[in-house]
Amino acid sequence: MSQGTLYTNNSPRTIANEALISYLNLDISIVKTTNDEANFAKNFPLKKVPAFLGPKGFKLTEAISIAYYLTSFADEKTQAILAGTTPAEKSQILRWASFFNQDFFTSAVSVWLIQIGVFQFNKKSLDFHKAHVDQYSDYIEERLTTHTYFATEHISLADIFGVTAVSIIFGKVYGPAYSKKYPAITRWFKTVISSKILKAQFANFEYMKQDLVFVPPKKEKKAEKPKAEKKAEKKAEKPAAEAAPAPERKPKHPLEALGRPTFVLDEWKRQYSNEDTRPVALPWFWKHYNAEEYSIWRVDYKYNDELTLTFMSNNLIGGFFNRLSASTKYMFGCMTVYGENNNNGIIGAVMIRGQEHEPAFNVAPDWESYAYTKLDPTKEEDKEFINNMWAWDKPVMVNGEGKEIVDGKILK
Repeated sequence: MSQGTLYTNNSPRTIANEALISYLNLDISIVKTTNDEANFAKNFPLKKVPAFLGPKGFKLTEAISIAYYLTSFADEKTQAILAGTTPAEKSQILRWASFFNQDFFTSAVSVWLIQIGVFQFNKKSLDFHKAHVDQYSDYIEERLTTHTYFATEHISLADIFGVTAVSIIFGKVYGPAYSKKYPAITRWFKTVISSKILKAQFANFEYMKQDLVFVPPKKEKKAEKPKAEKKAEKKAEKPAAEAAPAPERKPKHPLEALGRPTFVLDEWKRQYSNEDTRPVALPWFWKHYNAEEYSIWRVDYKYNDELTLTFMSNNLIGGFFNRLSASTKYMFGCMTVYGENNNNGIIGAVMIRGQEHEPAFNVAPDWESYAYTKLDPTKEEDKEFINNMWAWDKPVMVNGEGKEIVDGKILK
């Protein structure tokens, strides 16, 4: 009797589960979502991979949950090696697997996809995720300097998930300089991908020969318009019986009535996108900012208790920004996600033309899902809040507790 079906795609997130199925010799079909879209969408409406469909309609999502379920089919000795024996071992394995599958993976993939153009290029966002990759790499290098593996003396689920995340760096992002800087990570990575568990998945793995660099797309030259031929003289036309009504003019945005400001918003957006935020962009902003023309608002999502996964919270911000499109020529700001899965929130700072927030925000149907508080940049705490929201490099203070920023979106 079949033990189930694992739905996958080409994401590195699916490698761990595919490797376990092969290593444990399980009777589980591995199906690409594109080959069975109807059943996949029917059983997993969020369309997240990997996803597991077992007997009698049993369903699982999230790579780590699926990995623990697959490991339960192994013999007792193998289970102990992969998932641990004591409560301390089991907790450490889960800790490291979660760290790699969420924190390290998210930043590594972001650095990769921003530079190949899948995500819109933004220097601020790229630098943010690169800094996290560096921070995380320093952290795990220190661990591996004194430990062969992450959680136990054997290759466990912690190492399997670790390798799938770090493979993005070695195979998609950084060249030999990364290996030279992190010899312990390199030693561990080569050891684990050569193991029986992962050897098949990494048989054709290729290391980057040099660091990945973003190359702006070439601008297409506009084709020259053919010269217009000399028009033949028109014959006298009969007068129209009735003139066609003039097309209705689109109503102007209410903020257009405020006139042209002296503060050039597009120039600020260029500064923010192309320069380092704290040392260059923010000093430029405060030098040129005109508080009579623009106001800055703290924006808080009202329903943080309903948020679940951090990437979904970030998608929520993206949707909100899309619906603000009618006002974006009068706005700039950042909204960030802080915290962790199932315990996160949304907060940001947004600058708008004028002194009232409603004309800028009410173009979005869901604008009332957010609370708006006007900030006073002459107050040091308000100015610091704005700097932090636009730099993304310091924790968000929530009820006196610092919460790390894990993602965000830029409104520009």
